[in-house]
Amino acid sequence: MIRRLQVVWPDARPFRGRGGRALRLLATSDEFDPALDERENRESLGSIDLVVGCGDLSPERLCFLADAFRAPLVYVRGNHDRGDSWPGLAALPLPSAGPDRRSLEGVPLLALPWPGDAAGAARRDEAAAWRQALRPAAAALVRRTGPRLVFSHVPPRGLGDTPSDPYHRGFAAYRFILDRLAPTLWLHGHTALAASKDWRVQLGPCTVVNVTGAVLVELMPPAEAGSAGVGAQADR
Repeated sequence: MIRRLQVVWPDARPFRGRGGRALRLLATSDEFDPALDERENRESLGSIDLVVGCGDLSPERLCFLADAFRAPLVYVRGNHDRGDSWPGLAALPLPSAGPDRRSLEGVPLLALPWPGDAAGAARRDEAAAWRQALRPAAAALVRRTGPRLVFSHVPPRGLGDTPSDPYHRGFAAYRFILDRLAPTLWLHGHTALAASKDWRVQLGPCTVVNVTGAVLVELMPPAEAGSAGVGAQADR
């Protein structure tokens, strides 16, 4: 079953001209949800404004989702996204890295792929994660504005990760970004759902979501959300 989640968005501007309709994201990573192969299941999800790939899905699967939902696609590469199938199909857009303003007008995105060299073995590199994270964090702190939506392959340290498994532990650099910039939503993969305490974690204003498989995320306009709160869960 495709999980569903509603998140109250703090800024009304992205919803202007939408007649109160939510912005709808299909976020996915690691394990393709077989339910999405069925047309009736896709149709039951309704329209999608953006497909977000959080790593370790094949180029063919990413293209399939973008085409099936007729939606723009943004994605980051994960630790398994290397080898003969990459850089991917000619129809696939370039992967995201850093600030990304291509797709959702008024929703600042920050993309954090698996840090380090995209060739060879996917070595876990904390120093590379810090180098990757510090530039956008410094720029946002200077401007006093930061990304409202972060999508990464690896989760922030201590939030939806697997502390007992060093390779699947979250990056401390990502936790630094979350603590300093306080985004509204953080989407990630890399951590198996069975190993995660919960697929959704709330820390202050930020909802951190493990999108392994697939999650339909609805960004709700503030007026529509009313008193529902941040990260109101609609369906497990």
